[in-house]
Amino acid sequence: MQEKAKISAARRAVLLIFLVCGIGLSSWAPMVPFAKLALRLSEADLGVVLLSLGAGAILTMPVTGILINKYGSRRISLFSAIIIATMLPLLLLARTPYELAAALFVFGAGIGSVDVAMNAQAVLVQEKHGSHIMSSFHGMFSVGGLLGSIGLGFLIKAGLSPTVAAVSISALLIIITATQFKYLLPRSEEAKIDSASFILPKGPVLVLGLMCFILFLAEGSLLDWSAVFLQFSRNFDPSLSGVGYAAFSVAMAIMRLTGDGIIHKLGPSKVVFYGTFLAGAGFLIAVALPWPPAALVGFVLVGLGAANVVPIFFTAAGRFPNVPPSVSLPAVTTLGYAGQLAGPALIGFIAEFTSLSIALGFVGVLLFIVAFTYKHRE
Repeated sequence: MQEKAKISAARRAVLLIFLVCGIGLSSWAPMVPFAKLALRLSEADLGVVLLSLGAGAILTMPVTGILINKYGSRRISLFSAIIIATMLPLLLLARTPYELAAALFVFGAGIGSVDVAMNAQAVLVQEKHGSHIMSSFHGMFSVGGLLGSIGLGFLIKAGLSPTVAAVSISALLIIITATQFKYLLPRSEEAKIDSASFILPKGPVLVLGLMCFILFLAEGSLLDWSAVFLQFSRNFDPSLSGVGYAAFSVAMAIMRLTGDGIIHKLGPSKVVFYGTFLAGAGFLIAVALPWPPAALVGFVLVGLGAANVVPIFFTAAGRFPNVPPSVSLPAVTTLGYAGQLAGPALIGFIAEFTSLSIALGFVGVLLFIVAFTYKHRE
């Protein structure tokens, strides 16, 4: 009974760490327009600056594995969450694009590090729990996406300055992390992590990795550009510009929390095809129809469609014939996170030479390609 209570507490703690990561990352979404205006950045300049967040995360992820192997995922989760909370208000205090890029790099490093650490904890808790509970963890991340994106805007609407609102969010993240740290499973219960060198993907692994890149790119595009699109292309009030990512997060959270049953009923192939097709249609609806509510409807469709595709891709990555999971999974995962964290910079360049609507519509077209590529692959 004592062991059962311990695992139950650990599960709750991991759920809340996923929530912290979701809140921290999504709180940046409604802050992007403020940073853009304060530093007078063009779409292309903003895209370059945003690249720093992805660079910090991607460069940190391989190092995090080594640190977890030495110190354990519990300590790394604590340290990384504190970095996220500390850096969040500093993103609004940057006075030059270089300062913002540096702050985003450190912020991204915290995001990348906690992502690896919390997933390591989630795998460990799931193994001890004895049943599949991974979807609930990722569903909680999406719930955090809702709370962060809409919560910061709510605080601003209530009269707080953007910086004070960000500090309030940071305090909440630190309180959650500090109170749950002791319930995370210690280093002594973690197995040694395989430290084999990263192998470049090729063949079917590369194809799956590129499809994963596009799915993460779609999510990253809404994180970094939805508030800008709503404020400057659909005339949303600045305090409400985060509602687009919030709508996306609600839809994704609902689908992820019910995803296991849906996949079991329809099968992975149909979920990927119809899901990516629906997500692609969502992007095109958001940018093609001029009415502000249509953009929100489009973002909801993206969340509904894309939610359960990536878990299916990760499962498929571990089942390639003649390719060990220790080779395929890191390759597909790295390409995926490159899409989410670095890909949105591409959106900025496309928007600079065309428009933000065309750039986001391009993501929708890529999702259609994924739909038919995966169907043909099956």
